[in-house]
Amino acid sequence: MSYINVRGVEHYYEWMKKPSDVIKPVMVFLHGWAGSARYWQSTAEALLDDFDCLLYDMRGFGRSQAKFSREKPPGIENLSYQLEDYAEDLAALLDGLHLGRVYINAHSMGASIATLFFNRYPQKVEKGILTCSGIFEYDEKAFAAFYKFGGLVVKFRPKWLDKIPLADRMFMARFLHSPIPKSERQAFLQDFINADYETALGTIFTSVSKEQADFMPQEFAKLTVPTLLIAGEYDIIIPAELAKRAAALNDKVELTIISNTAHFPMLEDPETYLTKVKEFLNN
Repeated sequence: MSYINVRGVEHYYEWMKKPSDVIKPVMVFLHGWAGSARYWQSTAEALLDDFDCLLYDMRGFGRSQAKFSREKPPGIENLSYQLEDYAEDLAALLDGLHLGRVYINAHSMGASIATLFFNRYPQKVEKGILTCSGIFEYDEKAFAAFYKFGGLVVKFRPKWLDKIPLADRMFMARFLHSPIPKSERQAFLQDFINADYETALGTIFTSVSKEQADFMPQEFAKLTVPTLLIAGEYDIIIPAELAKRAAALNDKVELTIISNTAHFPMLEDPETYLTKVKEFLNN
């Protein structure tokens, strides 16, 4: 397993490459809340003819979680759970690996982080793909209820949860419209169970907040990086309508909605997803 120190925190990363006589561009993948790069592997595998793919687990999540939770590194108090800080983590990761301009494919919370990164470091991005992202309006009562529910979900995560029959299916039910492989469901459940408590809780409050509702429309409007925004038709986590609102703010943003999918279109309908991605990359 490969780790790199990013702003004082050990981050897990992996390269997926196919031997070639030519130098390929790099595509970097960002996962969503309480997930890991594991669920991007099949998408990356399908793109290896044209790209070298870099997958990494964000601070406090996936395989970056273990070292982070076990020994909080010196200086960690200077890092917050604000999405802007995660965008700076990405910038430091690319610098640490000596990478220039890259392509970025990001999902859910990772897509919000990528949007911030696009605007802060446009010189580092060739094209961007945002999967399941959008803008939303602030609703005080709805947000308060979400925080309460989210806090309980994060607090009560018994380590034996993934041993319960059908637990993976029940856990993923609200994220999916079409079925995905059992191995993918199990991996996501394990990542959720293992996510660092403070990180999982902290990023709930920063990724869905009044601040986010206020400034993400501005961030979408400012984009100069050519961007493909992919939404799932039946996504209840980030409904397609929120993606439509975001895309309407900027002609640099191309929107596609994939039928019969929800919050994981790259796993629910990989053939259509990859077709849309390749069309965008080749234009």
